[in-house]
Amino acid sequence: MKGVLKLGSVAGIKIEVHWTFTLLLIWVAFLEIQQGANLNRILLNEALIVVLFLCVVLHELGHALTAKRFNIKTQKIMLLPIGGVATLDKMPDKPAQELLVALAGPAVNVVIAFILALVVPVRSYFNFDAIVLEEMLYEVTFQNFLFYLFIANVMLVAFNLIPAFPMDGGRVLRALLAFRLGRVEATKIAAGIGQALAVLFFVIGLLFNPFLILIALFIFFGAYGENQMVKQSSLLEGHTAKEAMLQYITRLHPGDTVQKAIDTLLAGSEKDFVVTEDNKIVGILYQKDIIKNAAKPSILIRGIMHSNFKTVDMATEITKVLELLAKEKTNFFPVTLNEELVGAIDSTNISEFILLKTVSSDKTEN
Repeated sequence: MKGVLKLGSVAGIKIEVHWTFTLLLIWVAFLEIQQGANLNRILLNEALIVVLFLCVVLHELGHALTAKRFNIKTQKIMLLPIGGVATLDKMPDKPAQELLVALAGPAVNVVIAFILALVVPVRSYFNFDAIVLEEMLYEVTFQNFLFYLFIANVMLVAFNLIPAFPMDGGRVLRALLAFRLGRVEATKIAAGIGQALAVLFFVIGLLFNPFLILIALFIFFGAYGENQMVKQSSLLEGHTAKEAMLQYITRLHPGDTVQKAIDTLLAGSEKDFVVTEDNKIVGILYQKDIIKNAAKPSILIRGIMHSNFKTVDMATEITKVLELLAKEKTNFFPVTLNEELVGAIDSTNISEFILLKTVSSDKTEN
């Protein structure tokens, strides 16, 4: 991905930094310069930001490695100006497992803060009055650096445990509620609280700190998206690919030309096609490849089709198909029965199926 610096990987989890992270470093340096800070002071704050974000990486690894215990993979950890984001394949469905995964991140920061408290004489800092303490903390020393890092980790724990979904505290609240109310209702309540707090953060941000506005937007839309996703998963529970698949599809042959694919594309609503030979699936031809080769209508489909593909059994749950769509980063799969082609399924059809189920569910509730 453009604008991303890859730092490496831990336990198969990629660690990446988004380019916007540099804006945070520039902003911190700018604020220090405005206040007349010297070079040593600026470097101290820049180093603090970098080391703090290493703590954030450890925080996210806490989530990821705990999720791994429940056979949930994490694709990557992305560092952004507002913090770190671990891209888990999914959150655990069981409340106890989600509770452990949600608490694992803050627990890492608790451990870091505890270790720092053993090294830094934390109590001695609070024995001074405010003026003396301010002057003391302004000094560029290694001990002050560790004290700042201690305070930052304590604040990370406190901030992340605010019950504002989709933050860790919101997930903890959802998990605790789910023991009694079920996942759907628990998510609805946790998301509602998260959105209410997001509005509060937004107002405070307008008055005092614009940075809170970004956090508020992240929380508000994150809570909304999670609530919608859980509602959709609930609607799809027990439904299979057979119910949502395209049954009447056009089969192309490897020996067909791109011109035939163009004619077929224009003649109907299909965008992607299954390529078969002797009743066996041999490839997938995507709309983007047809368009890309439209200037060469005489070449054969064999040369541009994708022979590396996955199929979906018609008995597969739609929720599993959605996971596969996200994992494989493709929107189209052939559907089979006993390894024979019976149809196809794509994200558009699943979206239409979800829409129809949503409307049906709303009418039932009313």
